[in-house]
Amino acid sequence: MPTKINDLNKFFGDFQALKDINLTTEEGEFIAILGPSGCGKTTLLRLLAGFTSPTDGEIYMDDVLVGNNKNSVPPEKRNLNMVFQSFALWPHMNVGDHIKFALQHHRHMKRLSGAALDERIDEVLSIVGLEAFKNRLPGDLSGGQKQRVSLARAIAPKPKLLLMDEPLSNLDAELRIEMRREIQNIHNITEASIIYVTHDQGEALAMADRIIVMNEGRIEQIGRPEEIYSNPATPFVATFVGKANLFKGEWKDDGFQPENTDLIWHNSNISEDFMKAGIYPLRPEQISLAKSEGGMLKGTVMTKQFQGKEYHYSVDVNGQTVIVHLPLRENYEIGEIVSIEPNPN
Repeated sequence: MPTKINDLNKFFGDFQALKDINLTTEEGEFIAILGPSGCGKTTLLRLLAGFTSPTDGEIYMDDVLVGNNKNSVPPEKRNLNMVFQSFALWPHMNVGDHIKFALQHHRHMKRLSGAALDERIDEVLSIVGLEAFKNRLPGDLSGGQKQRVSLARAIAPKPKLLLMDEPLSNLDAELRIEMRREIQNIHNITEASIIYVTHDQGEALAMADRIIVMNEGRIEQIGRPEEIYSNPATPFVATFVGKANLFKGEWKDDGFQPENTDLIWHNSNISEDFMKAGIYPLRPEQISLAKSEGGMLKGTVMTKQFQGKEYHYSVDVNGQTVIVHLPLRENYEIGEIVSIEPNPN
């Protein structure tokens, strides 16, 4: 479902939770809203769901105005469903009955009965891999299975928009990775639009068509995962997504001069925000180390961690901790003095 948000603001008393939000999503698009706790991402999702009204601005769905400061279409009249952080399952209803309830009570779902209802229940359970658990109660399911039931209940009535509020945060690390694949598969099968709230950059980068990075109620950057990672627009995006190292210095006509050096690092599609702040961002894999040489930016290797295909180093550079990821063939020892520079590759 195409969604358009114009100049959206939300106040709770004197506190402004959302500040001038503008966003347009396309039919069938997977959007991840990424940001730290308290940045406003869940407030934005609740406004989209219709649980609360904007203080200012407008929300359109399918070119229909569904929310402004005078009127807000209630959730049941919007053709959407929501998957919550908690599984929100009823303990007295088995898996099949959860799906049946969603099919029988969704306003935008064509009423099914008899064989057609059973067929749809079985179809949805097949999509989420729970055919064998149709008669199980929630108390007899694992965490991952409960989350699949929650997803199945949400997609059963074929909503045009799925809103997901950190649905994997209660699962362990391995199960979260498995459920990412499940959600991607569901998106491909249903072709529904998805707006997915998370504070986990790995989830956003892995699944989304586009990512919205939020901070303190504002949108810092909107772009494809590759764009957000490779060309962050602001220092916040650089450090929140991928944990870039930020080097201080001065921008000149021929490039960037790191603080307390005569070096010049050349510009590589770095945004104006960094130049104005006198900062050069480098991700851990964008840094080269070498045996210490005169005239270079020097540091001391503080820690070294083996990570299978690479080493992760922390290097003290004039009191700043710089994180560097290098292949196994580039081996340095703790306490070694090294030179630091951008990796041209």
